[in-house]
Amino acid sequence: MELLIVLLPLFGALLAMPLANVMGARASELLTIVFLAVSCLLSWWVFFDVAIGHHVRETIQVFTFIESGNFKAEWAMRLDSLTAVMLVVVTTVSTLVHVYSVGYMHDDNSRPRFFAYLSLFTFAMLCLVTADNFIQLFFGWEGVGLASYLLIGFYHHKKSANDAAIKAFVVNRIGDFGLVLGIMAIFFVFGSVQFDDVFQAITSNQMVAPFGATAAAPIQTMSFNFLGANLHALTVIGILLFIGAMGKSAQFLLHTWLPDAMEGPTPVSALIHAATMVTAGVFLVCRCSFIYEYAPVAAGMITLVGAITAFFAATVGLLQDDIKKVVAYSTCSQLGYMFFAAGVGAYNVAMFHLFTHAFFKALLFLGSGCVIHALHHEQDMKKMGGIRGMLPFTYLMMIIGTIAITGVGIPGLKLFGEIPFGTAGFVSKDLIIESAFAGGEAGLRFGNFAFVMGILAAVMTSFYSWRLIFLTFHRKPRAPAEHMRHPHHVSDWMLGPLLPLALGGLIAGMFGYSHFAGKNASDFWAGSLYQENLVATHGPAVAGDHGAAQVTPADDHGTLTAQDHSVPAADHAASTGDHAGENGGGHDFPVWVIWAPFAAMILGFGTAFMHYMRGSSALRPGILIPGGMIHDFLKNKWYFDELYRAIFVKPTAAIARLLWKQGDERVIDRFGPDGLTGLAGWGAKMMVRLQSGYIYTYAFAMLIGIAVFLLIILTGGNA
Repeated sequence: MELLIVLLPLFGALLAMPLANVMGARASELLTIVFLAVSCLLSWWVFFDVAIGHHVRETIQVFTFIESGNFKAEWAMRLDSLTAVMLVVVTTVSTLVHVYSVGYMHDDNSRPRFFAYLSLFTFAMLCLVTADNFIQLFFGWEGVGLASYLLIGFYHHKKSANDAAIKAFVVNRIGDFGLVLGIMAIFFVFGSVQFDDVFQAITSNQMVAPFGATAAAPIQTMSFNFLGANLHALTVIGILLFIGAMGKSAQFLLHTWLPDAMEGPTPVSALIHAATMVTAGVFLVCRCSFIYEYAPVAAGMITLVGAITAFFAATVGLLQDDIKKVVAYSTCSQLGYMFFAAGVGAYNVAMFHLFTHAFFKALLFLGSGCVIHALHHEQDMKKMGGIRGMLPFTYLMMIIGTIAITGVGIPGLKLFGEIPFGTAGFVSKDLIIESAFAGGEAGLRFGNFAFVMGILAAVMTSFYSWRLIFLTFHRKPRAPAEHMRHPHHVSDWMLGPLLPLALGGLIAGMFGYSHFAGKNASDFWAGSLYQENLVATHGPAVAGDHGAAQVTPADDHGTLTAQDHSVPAADHAASTGDHAGENGGGHDFPVWVIWAPFAAMILGFGTAFMHYMRGSSALRPGILIPGGMIHDFLKNKWYFDELYRAIFVKPTAAIARLLWKQGDERVIDRFGPDGLTGLAGWGAKMMVRLQSGYIYTYAFAMLIGIAVFLLIILTGGNA
């Protein structure tokens, strides 16, 4: 039964286009929706059974994927709590995106192809999250990359769409190269790519002999020599795996593909940004939490890159005018939050924010799609305005998504003595910021830096989120009068999926808090994440020293379980706020830490309101004056595209042109196929000259031939 979760989207992808040829496009749409809906229902059943009900399930072995010598990789379906969380996120958002697409794509003649690609995308992501080894994970990883390439470039008649698809594919190859090297390093060191074999060896500090080594060594301290440098094995593996995560999750330096991915249809943006491709990197880091707990340098790198990404993407989002690109940079920033949470050891909080983020980010993308559809595919917010009355339901849904992402809630107010009261973003994002603070207090690398970057990013998130609302829905209309008088009809197929997403944006944080990060966290995660006193806080207990804790060996089902290695709370100032709840095992945070995210949210909202809702024009110059250095720097996205074009694209194109003209054409072609062809032609011309067409010429040639023949015979006879 569980296998149907993965197989049904595959069946939908395979059958969508053939069915459309027989029964029409609507049949393919309904088929893929039904298959995804069944997969979604089964995923929720697994979630409540495994994660909530704490029923340990055996890994389902399907078939042997690869076997060569001592190397063996099974194709299996791993069903632990981490997988269960990802299953409900992927299938729920994907199902709603499929339904939404019926309305959004109703005028497109290539609808069956679009729905086939969507289902293929979902299948690849499900292969990734259910993987039981690194090879199967890599299959899903590359499958998601392929499907995203097809979807981003869906409008293949547009050069911009083709360029964006190629850019996404190429940039992700950079990250994927790091992932491949990481998987190779794992097999080199452990002789296996199975998750349980690798994690068990690490947590029990087994003696491991890498390939070609003469002696074994404890894995937690093992080093190997590479190019004359003595490198810690787990650190190298952790960094290489994270490079793969950086590409897929669009982290700083490998982020440039993400905004351009908006060239695909809006439902694609929701699927990529909310549930599938960009969350794969966070999932990978959390799945490998047992590695990063014993690789503090790699964990510090995750914290640093995540914090920079959260800040960088938020600054760029301040001045974007394309409504989809605002939400895209918001996604990039939120992914930074997830990564630096994982970097300080709060893996459960990173997954909690991934869970809540899926709801309100999909809501914002699909709501933006309703606006774009109604305004005849206009995406520039400066050409919108005043459409609140035209799209009242969409306006309400976008407001809910905005209060969720900006973190509207009441700090200190708890339901049932433990659950924070607020929207999804308030609960999970505040946990991340507090985790970073606790990590800094515990002396973790870049913990304090991540806390500061998180607060600054929260201010800017609130500003650009409300800027989007004010520019799009308020003040006087700036769209063409024709578009305002005759907007495109937004069908119920598009409006319906917004309701469950809005509900999730409001209550997913409160619903999931006890299980993801509260008193039930240890039972909920059941060893699928590295656990060190997860029953801790409005925010997890953060390990004071990566690599200091020990974890018990895997049980009979291959589930890793943590021993009790609680970390004492930091000694704070006298004025503190208790976020421990009733379980009494958590950190005591200063009051200013608890209220800082709320103050950041209010500051961002107030600044946006004063700038865009007061005065005669919502587009008047403000603090960031057009033409100024800061304005141009942010407007041009820190000039990363221009920088990469100058450093990588143009030199590569010049080298390619040199090899093409001088190497390929003047050397290879000249002396290769062109040379041989020319030689054959020259030979033919020479032969043609011998064929004069005159009988006396042929007779003369025959006589010469006979004379030579006789000469040879006579000479031979004399000899």
